[in-house]
Amino acid sequence: MKYLFSIILLLILSSCKKDNITLTDNSNYKQARFFRDSKIPDSAFYYYNLAKNDYLKIQDSLGAGKSLVNMAMIQTQKGDFYGGIESSLEANKYLKKEKDSTTRSTLAISYNNIALSSNFLKNFEQSLKYYFKTLEYIDENNEIKFVCYNNIGDVLITQGKFSLAEKYLEKAILAKRPNYYSMALNNLAKAKYLNNKNYNPIPELYKALEIRKKNNDEEGLNSSYETLSEYFRLKDKALSLDFAKKMLLSANKNKSSKDQILALKKIIKLDPVNYLESFQKLDSISTNVQTARSKAKNQFAVVRYDVEQKNAQNQILKTKTFQQNIGIATLILTLVGGFFWNEKRKKNIRREKEQEKQLEVKNTELKYSKKVHDVVANGLYHLMIEIENNPYINRIKILNDMEKMYEESRDISHDRMSEVDFHERFGKMINSYQTDDQKVIPIKYVEKIWEKIPQNTQSELFYVIREILVNMKKHSDATFVALKFEKDDNTLRITYTDNGKGIKNLDTQRGAGIRNTENRIDTIGGDIIFEENPNGGLIIKITIPIHSKYV
Repeated sequence: MKYLFSIILLLILSSCKKDNITLTDNSNYKQARFFRDSKIPDSAFYYYNLAKNDYLKIQDSLGAGKSLVNMAMIQTQKGDFYGGIESSLEANKYLKKEKDSTTRSTLAISYNNIALSSNFLKNFEQSLKYYFKTLEYIDENNEIKFVCYNNIGDVLITQGKFSLAEKYLEKAILAKRPNYYSMALNNLAKAKYLNNKNYNPIPELYKALEIRKKNNDEEGLNSSYETLSEYFRLKDKALSLDFAKKMLLSANKNKSSKDQILALKKIIKLDPVNYLESFQKLDSISTNVQTARSKAKNQFAVVRYDVEQKNAQNQILKTKTFQQNIGIATLILTLVGGFFWNEKRKKNIRREKEQEKQLEVKNTELKYSKKVHDVVANGLYHLMIEIENNPYINRIKILNDMEKMYEESRDISHDRMSEVDFHERFGKMINSYQTDDQKVIPIKYVEKIWEKIPQNTQSELFYVIREILVNMKKHSDATFVALKFEKDDNTLRITYTDNGKGIKNLDTQRGAGIRNTENRIDTIGGDIIFEENPNGGLIIKITIPIHSKYV
């Protein structure tokens, strides 16, 4: 179990005391702090974004950096791990004065946030790298360093490096605060018995449990129950089940969805008699978590995009107001002399054109930024699916795929997405979703299918099919998927069929995924129809006219 959020909250508390007068005087920053303390993260994120722009206008890099770090932590806590990493990296660009105590504590929070997000994304080497970076910016006399040592040990346990984990957990156990000590004690005992099957960790595990009960450390109790359940899994299944149920009760009490999921997975294995009831609970919680994370990712991206749009609109309003004032001044100057009025008018025209060009560039950048975000986000998820389906995937292939995404994002910004290997790439994308338990079969898929199909249509179809397969992977529980390709002189038809659980009430439950695919198909003049499969599952029919003004 990943018991890692405590360091974030404690670093926030320590850094908040050091906010200088410039930060606290900013009304948007104060409003963001209010919403954060009131546990309304969506509103806090919005006002931190406004505050960041305020600080950038007055070239206050520390203010901009602290605002971005707070945005990053909100994204991570809501499950938008890639967004959290992105915001932290952006924040680090503004935090340059390493000797300043406020800047150092802010950098520590930022690096810790990257480490935490990387851990959740199972990028353990990157997680360790940034936990060590966090240590560089924590003062020697700050007890937070013990939590950081614990987190390093926790990651090393996950990697199976138990001896090295013991080394860092021996440092973590020197903590004086009960919560820190019990956390390190629990993990140290775990590392010892995993490293030596003859070692008896029970006295230490029960000691950590009692400390957590005494201090009402609810998240710590989740961790202790999980560790004890796992220890007894092969030794005493009844006792293991008892601790798993205690973990579920504790997780329900403190509303920790990740711990609820972990507890239910254990209960399902240990209590097959009540399998269906436990599985239904697990499915419901997992769906809610996935929905919340997807919503957060889209929501935070939209908030940043909308704020930039409003800035652009404010610039237009300022331009109009400026023009009105110039008009009045021009009338007065006309009375003084035609020459001066004419010269002033020429300057204003040049200035207006320059501002319009700047605004056009800004809107273009915003449009492509959102498009690149969509493409790269889906590409990363696709790469994650490939790695999950093939744990022995070649490292060179992963690097090549990442380089491909990089080139693709650059090509979008230049409106040039042509590629000569599209047929092969499209086929590989489809095949990457196939596992031993899920068959994904392309039917009549040949290279000539893409003849006379323009590049923009090919690109949109690539993203549509990938979106459909991603949703299949997440939600359908299908074991068989077929993609049939047909083409004549006028029409390209793609028919998707699976044997999953389908989509109930198709007419009313049109989620973001369906709307996204419909919008993409609409931009190339095609049609897409979602139907229930009479044999169970889902049928999607895509029709693209070959001779069309769109293509």
